Amino acid sequence: MKNIGFILLLIGQSLFSYAQKFVTESSSVSFFSDGAIEDISAQNSKAVSIFNSTTGDIVYSIPIKDFEFEKSLMKEHFNEKYLETEKFPKATFQGKISGFTIASAGEQIAKAAGKLTIHGVTKEIEVPGTVEIAKGKLVMKSKFMVKLEDYSIAIPQLLWQNLAEEVEVKIEFTYKAQ
Repeated sequence: MKNIGFILLLIGQSLFSYAQKFVTESSSVSFFSDGAIEDISAQNSKAVSIFNSTTGDIVYSIPIKDFEFEKSLMKEHFNEKYLETEKFPKATFQGKISGFTIASAGEQIAKAAGKLTIHGVTKEIEVPGTVEIAKGKLVMKSKFMVKLEDYSIAIPQLLWQNLAEEVEVKIEFTYKAQ
């Protein structure tokens, strides 16, 4: 009986080490615009992602309408005037994560390279980040800048002082083995 318990313990520990696919358990995506007149920030916890630790392949999807703002009018303008969420309901990333070892515990420096699609425009990007493996979870974090004009997001002439030309994006995904 002791041997069965020990074997089950080993199998449980190795499942995480050798798991190939991970799915989001929780997500946090936020952005910050440092405008001359007003700062604008929003958060979204509805993003979903799949990560294959064997190949490094990652894909995530962010429903744009689920960004929450301090003011409801900001959310309305964001969805209707800037991101046109009826036409472009989500932002996506498809690429690879590299620079880390799945078998190593703790936080490791990594990078993501691939195609980011926002507002119907797809651009190749490469961004720094971290991968942390702890307590049976895999956590990915990144912080990077997005130029609005790269994704055909126009700033109306009347509001050019309210919105920065670049916004800081932060992501944090917590994954569990599938």
